[in-house]
Amino acid sequence: MAQIRGIPAWLMLLGLLSWSCRAQRDCRVSSFGVQENFDKTRYSGIWYAMAKKDPEGLFLQDNVIAQFSVDENGKMSATARGRVRLFNNWDICADMIGSFTDTEDPAKFKMKYWGVASYLQKGNDDHWVVDTDYDTYALHYSCRQLNDDGTCADSYSFVFSRDPNGLTPDAQRIVRQKQVDICLERKYRVIVHNGKSFSSRIVLEWLVIVVLGNSLSNR
Repeated sequence: MAQIRGIPAWLMLLGLLSWSCRAQRDCRVSSFGVQENFDKTRYSGIWYAMAKKDPEGLFLQDNVIAQFSVDENGKMSATARGRVRLFNNWDICADMIGSFTDTEDPAKFKMKYWGVASYLQKGNDDHWVVDTDYDTYALHYSCRQLNDDGTCADSYSFVFSRDPNGLTPDAQRIVRQKQVDICLERKYRVIVHNGKSFSSRIVLEWLVIVVLGNSLSNR
């Protein structure tokens, strides 16, 4: 096979095909698909976060467990608990709460969220269920800020599993393809579930207040 300046032609062809695929892919947020005929009642229950594409800010970092609920009026809410590291060396167990507002698409919500502790992030973000089979896996996506071209400047995404031990090989293949579809392949980090116990959240929050107070008083 012919070579160009020492580069095999087949290798150049693969590179061109890869570039062509990337060039043709539409990474505008408005082009992303979501779960068809989403059923939030089937979605409710406990989900274990297996991987996460992080946003900017202080959010839950690992041992993340979320529970979604639907009330008698069909309104969805959620609670989440996980580890947060403060001052680079304090590990604490933190809780977050979210309430959801329906939109025209049943798989797209506006989620108002806040931390039980004041040092956690709060906001009102999109919450999209990109794909789920309800019993095994779910892929969530949120874009917090758009670029001028419609792509996302600050996004985050969770891979959820019903099983704390992780996803099945079939589910992993599906999720990996969906991550490509939302232009976030290789952007995720694994979320550890090691059963690590944390000190009392109340005591540690009190310590944080004391430390911050002492720091301010010494200025």
